[in-house]
Amino acid sequence: MNLARTIHFDESDTQVFHRHARTGEWAISGGFEFSNWGEADLTGKARQAFANGWLGLETFGRATFVAVTKAEPAEVEALTQALARHFVTVYGAPSDAAARAVAESEIAHMAELCDDHDPNTLLIVSRDLTEAGVREQYRTIKAEAAELAQVGVHGDIETP
Repeated sequence: MNLARTIHFDESDTQVFHRHARTGEWAISGGFEFSNWGEADLTGKARQAFANGWLGLETFGRATFVAVTKAEPAEVEALTQALARHFVTVYGAPSDAAARAVAESEIAHMAELCDDHDPNTLLIVSRDLTEAGVREQYRTIKAEAAELAQVGVHGDIETP
């Protein structure tokens, strides 16, 4: 199964989110965090997290970009357990068992977003607050194979 890990091209996530995800964390959309938000909640760093932050599943911080990669079954199981535990400790789910179905659904949604993409494809999320609730849209940036000539200069060290 494909899922996605957070990726950073610079340090901007450390500046724009209250809590930023570490590079390489498995991530999901995490739009559930905003399900009861209104316009008054959309200010400052919270607005940035709402507008385009993926949710890292270790720190539960946010990242602007994620990259598609293969996840092993044992990793998926650990992520599901961790997310279910998060639902219990942060959102008050009555038990890990009760939260598991929701965690499985969130992981499955992310897998669905990733499964049709090649490894290293970047995903970007954008959210809008509508009268019907939070609307998420996703964009992709394909990983292009760069030729060595594009990133390096080749020469003969014997020639002056």
